[in-house]
Amino acid sequence: MPTVKRKRWSKQYGNWFRSVLIDAKIMDYRYPIKGCGVWMPYGFKIRRNVFQILRDLLDSTGHDETLFPLLIPETSLAKESAHVGSFEEQCFWVTRGGSTPLKVKYALRPTSETVIAPMLKLWIRSHADLPIRLYQVVNIFRYETKATRPIIRMREVATFKEAHTSHATLEDAEAQVKDAVEIYKRFFDELGVPYFISRRPSWDKFPGSLYSLAFDIICPDGRTLQIGTVHNLGQNFSKAFDITYETEKGTQEHIWQTCYGISGRAIVAVLSAHGDDHGVVLPPNIAPIQVVVIPIPYKEKEEYINKAGEDIAAKLRKTEVKVELDLRTDLTPGSKFYYWELRGIPIRIEVGPRDVEKGEVTIVRRDTLEKQTCKMSELVPVVQKLVEKIKQDLWQKALQWMKDHVYRVESLEEAKQLLRKRAGVVEVLWCNRAECGHRLEGEVDARVLGVPVDTEEKIDGKCVVCGRKAEHVVRAAIAY
Repeated sequence: MPTVKRKRWSKQYGNWFRSVLIDAKIMDYRYPIKGCGVWMPYGFKIRRNVFQILRDLLDSTGHDETLFPLLIPETSLAKESAHVGSFEEQCFWVTRGGSTPLKVKYALRPTSETVIAPMLKLWIRSHADLPIRLYQVVNIFRYETKATRPIIRMREVATFKEAHTSHATLEDAEAQVKDAVEIYKRFFDELGVPYFISRRPSWDKFPGSLYSLAFDIICPDGRTLQIGTVHNLGQNFSKAFDITYETEKGTQEHIWQTCYGISGRAIVAVLSAHGDDHGVVLPPNIAPIQVVVIPIPYKEKEEYINKAGEDIAAKLRKTEVKVELDLRTDLTPGSKFYYWELRGIPIRIEVGPRDVEKGEVTIVRRDTLEKQTCKMSELVPVVQKLVEKIKQDLWQKALQWMKDHVYRVESLEEAKQLLRKRAGVVEVLWCNRAECGHRLEGEVDARVLGVPVDTEEKIDGKCVVCGRKAEHVVRAAIAY
């Protein structure tokens, strides 16, 4: 039985999310260190499937997976701090080896620019060594002083994909930023997660970057969640660590760099985009189990019906469909239905005595809970088509929901009223001055997410804050 009664996901999303993580065996957040959790076997399989999509995309676009150390010497962070701003206050520090004080403190990596930079200085000699595109999937640690939330805001981020690229020119780095955005778009499209992309305002960009682009989603409670970022670092880190290369003309130039990251929030995005009152809903392409077969025995026909279930499972296993046969005897069919619905298995196949007599099965879709009958002889092509249809339907439903929760308004009062109700994202006209951006955040008590880069339109109007001619549309929302 559930450890916590699940709440209506669209009305009490926070409670729903916490309980479903444990009830569906995705993550157990009850570890005795605040901000740390355990990926349980079922959740780990989801996590592995999700990040394999990302690995495949990166591998196919010229990136190489690597693994850098966890520990960063304080001297490296000092170089960073002097040039580009530091994560120093967010670090966990290692100060002793056993009982011996260390001469130089070590930080547990909050991000990896300062881990990678010393090695790039050794590896890069000339223009022939560029570009370099590296990525790793690692744990990062940040001393969060705000209230932590499972997966959303952790002190140990147990799944962080960070890519780091090095280039000879600004133009090459700019091209890489565009490529990174396209990779992330393909990734979230595969997950059926709708998103919007914004250029973060200057006061909210990644420390040391020229600019930052961010992917955000709207959660069921109307708040937004950042699920991916892309940064053009310019030459800030390469100058801090003096990473240069010899040009074709024989001169020395500092390299240009980019970085882009996605964390376990990608899992949050999937759960948020598709979940419902019954629990998790998983797109078939990331579900550890795509089809569960549940025999419904009656009186003395258990062996007969179970054999039919085994035959169905065997037939599907000959294809690429991932199947689970539930032959447990300690649960009723209804309890099994509840169990698998909670875990988001896309398709349930029920087979009972009458089904066998008719040569049919009953198929139930997890996303809509709609039932249909199917001839056993037609089962494989029906299931294969349904797998693809569920994936597309989930995407379309989530996309429409997001569109319905973005509002273009013409005044601060309208924006304030919508955000007070947690209605979603508001878009207003803005003059592009930082002082108006800060005032906007104060007036509506929300975060300025930035200027849209996923839409283009001609701007004709006045800034909602100061009344000057507007240069951009800007998005604002209550954010996690």
